[in-house]
Formats: sequence, C-alpha cells, structure tokens
Amino acid sequence: MKLLIVFALALAAVSAGEIIQRDLVVPVIEGEGRITNGNTATVGQFPYQVGLSLKISAFSSAWCGGSLIGNNWVLTAAHCTDGISSVTVYLGATVRTSAEVTYTVSSSDIIIHSGWTANTLKNDISLIRIPAVSYTSRIQPVQIPAIASFYSSYVGDYAIASGWGRISDSATDVTNNLQWARMQIHPNTVCAKTYGSLVVTGSNICVATTGGISTCNGDSGGPLVLESSKIQIGLTSFGAAAGCAKGYPVAFTRLTSYLDWIKTNTGISY
Repeated sequence: MKLLIVFALALAAVSAGEIIQRDLVVPVIEGEGRITNGNTATVGQFPYQVGLSLKISAFSSAWCGGSLIGNNWVLTAAHCTDGISSVTVYLGATVRTSAEVTYTVSSSDIIIHSGWTANTLKNDISLIRIPAVSYTSRIQPVQIPAIASFYSSYVGDYAIASGWGRISDSATDVTNNLQWARMQIHPNTVCAKTYGSLVVTGSNICVATTGGISTCNGDSGGPLVLESSKIQIGLTSFGAAAGCAKGYPVAFTRLTSYLDWIKTNTGISY
C-alpha cells in the first residue's frame, strides 16, 4: 500500500518501462467516463461489483474495486489492502459512492495472502470480511471457478472487466459511473514479453488491450468475469506505466491458483 499515493511501481520491465498497479488516490473532484474505451454499466448489470474506499492515514485515501463472493466476503487485490487502517465497502452501487449498503471495517477484517510480495506483485490477492449482507437485485455474489477448473487457461476466451477506474491516460481521477470492457485472454507469454517472466507467472492471466480498451488506475482488485459463464476468473493486478490505452497487455491475478486459499479462509468453493 506504500505506493498507492504515487501509483507507480519501480520495477524494470522489458518494453513498457515500468509496471503499474491499477490503483489511484481518490480525488476531491470526481470525473465522468469509463474504463479506457469501455462502456457505461446499467443499474444492476454487475451486482457483484464492489467499490472500496481505502484509508491509508488521517490525510490520505485510495480507491480500488472488488467483488462479492459470499454474503460475508469481498475479494480484491493485496496491493489495495496492504498497509491500510480501514476500508469502506460499497455494495450495490452503479454511481460510485451511491451504494445500497456500505460497511466500514478495520484492518483486522482483512486477510492478505501470506505469499504477497510487493516488489514482484506475486500473490496479489486478499479478502475482506464484512457483516452479512442481504442479497437484492443489485447485490449478488459472483461465482468463482470450480476446484475442477484448476487447469483451465481460458486462452482465446472473452471476459468482462468492470470498475470505476480512470477513463484515459490524461484523466487525473476515477470515474463516477461504473464502466465495463470486453477483453480477450491471451497466453501469458504475451505479457511476459512486456513485463518479464519473473513478474508474469502461472498465477496471472494475460489480457489484450486491443483498441486501447483496458483497465486503468482505480480498477485494482476488480473482477474479470468470463463472458460465457459469468464466472469470475481473475482480478485486476497490473499494467504498463507507459499508459492504460497504449496497447500493452494487462495482467490479472488468476483465481484458479487460489481456490484452496479462498476455501480455507472463507469456506467458499464450487
């Protein structure tokens, strides 16, 4: 979480210069727009989408995304929750801060993967425990992969990413209206050519950003869901510091690598 304020990670990459965690400090002035070159969500389109207002200190905060995977559990990125003192969870929102339900929980309700390594972005996954929420048309859990799906690569499949992240490389703030983008999954070798094989491993999913359609700062921790089955297979982790809309591939945390960890900590499995 030390880098949320400057939202840049000083890791060497092969061709993109740096990698950047997909997070952003919440600004005073809120913008309008979308995931870069994406679409505006309709009310209730992504009932599993969660917004996270992260308190770093008395004077600084940040914004990330997440997903509801059970009535007590939110899934997000470790780099979003590392070092924070508390988090306010927004459920059932389409307009970013107009939620059906909000909960504020302390760091004691956050479980960060024990293997999380900030300088390599390994095991970029965490859980947030919330009071039991009642499901509505705008608040529903997303299904995660079955244990039997452990070996699925998803290469060639299309998936939907969603969040309130920046709308362009020139934007200075997160958007107010929930956005989504349809993206194709590529082999991890595509991401490794940009970020290096020490950064991109089997626990990542690599996604193309054709036409500048991409996740961006503020989308961190948000869900990547298969278009065909509506099952969440990843969460937003990192992309190129050169820019969200520059055509570099982006990387997500691969959920099939963490199904046992999720089951151990939440009891949720399929």
